[in-house]
Amino acid sequence: MSDALPEHQATAVARTHRVLVYSDDPAVRSVVRTALGRRPAADLGRVEWLELDSGRKVVAAVDAGGLDLAIFDGEAWPMGGLGLCKQLKDEVRDCPPILVLVARRDDAWLATWSLADAVVPLPIDAPELTAAAAELLRGREAARPVRRAVG
Repeated sequence: MSDALPEHQATAVARTHRVLVYSDDPAVRSVVRTALGRRPAADLGRVEWLELDSGRKVVAAVDAGGLDLAIFDGEAWPMGGLGLCKQLKDEVRDCPPILVLVARRDDAWLATWSLADAVVPLPIDAPELTAAAAELLRGREAARPVRRAVG
């Protein structure tokens, strides 16, 4: 019996995923990186992180392209992740999937308004964040439409 992965899975594992994490709080960015890790699932490749602390920098990075996933802190200041998500989803044609972190589960309706592709409440639960991020990365790899119901 061979230990080799199927060709489609081997390609996915070899690929590096560019993931942007946005928060004005370095502690939130660190918790996201730690929770998701360098490889969020066995069938996905490694993660290359882009950490940003301002909405202006996020807009420039998304406009530049090449991102596979963006994770926004809904509580970021002065530009919150929910408003930033809404702006990007409305303005960027090939916007990467966006996962928004919200202060309370009850804030999921705001993520729906913002057109977020997934929502995870704070404080971060590592398995929940990893599952949501892995699903979005798989969808991006498969070129599936990313927008889905949240909440």
